[in-house]
Amino acid sequence: MADTPERDEMREEYDFSTGVRGKYAKRYAQGTNLVMLEPDIAEEFPNSESVNQALRSLLPVIENHRKAAS
Repeated sequence: MADTPERDEMREEYDFSTGVRGKYAKRYAQGTNLVMLEPDIAEEFPNSESVNQALRSLLPVIENHRKAAS
């Protein structure tokens, strides 16, 4: 569906007069690794710390699997 001119216009209620150009450009340039969790998983892992901890606990299993495969 092609955008109509109305859809391309900024709404009047949007106010970027105090915005800072490029505020997050450096952080964005470093790259991101965002992952969307399914709702049932997100209930068990409510923050990035808990996800990282769980994944770190799997690293030995992954390493053993790699060694066995080679």
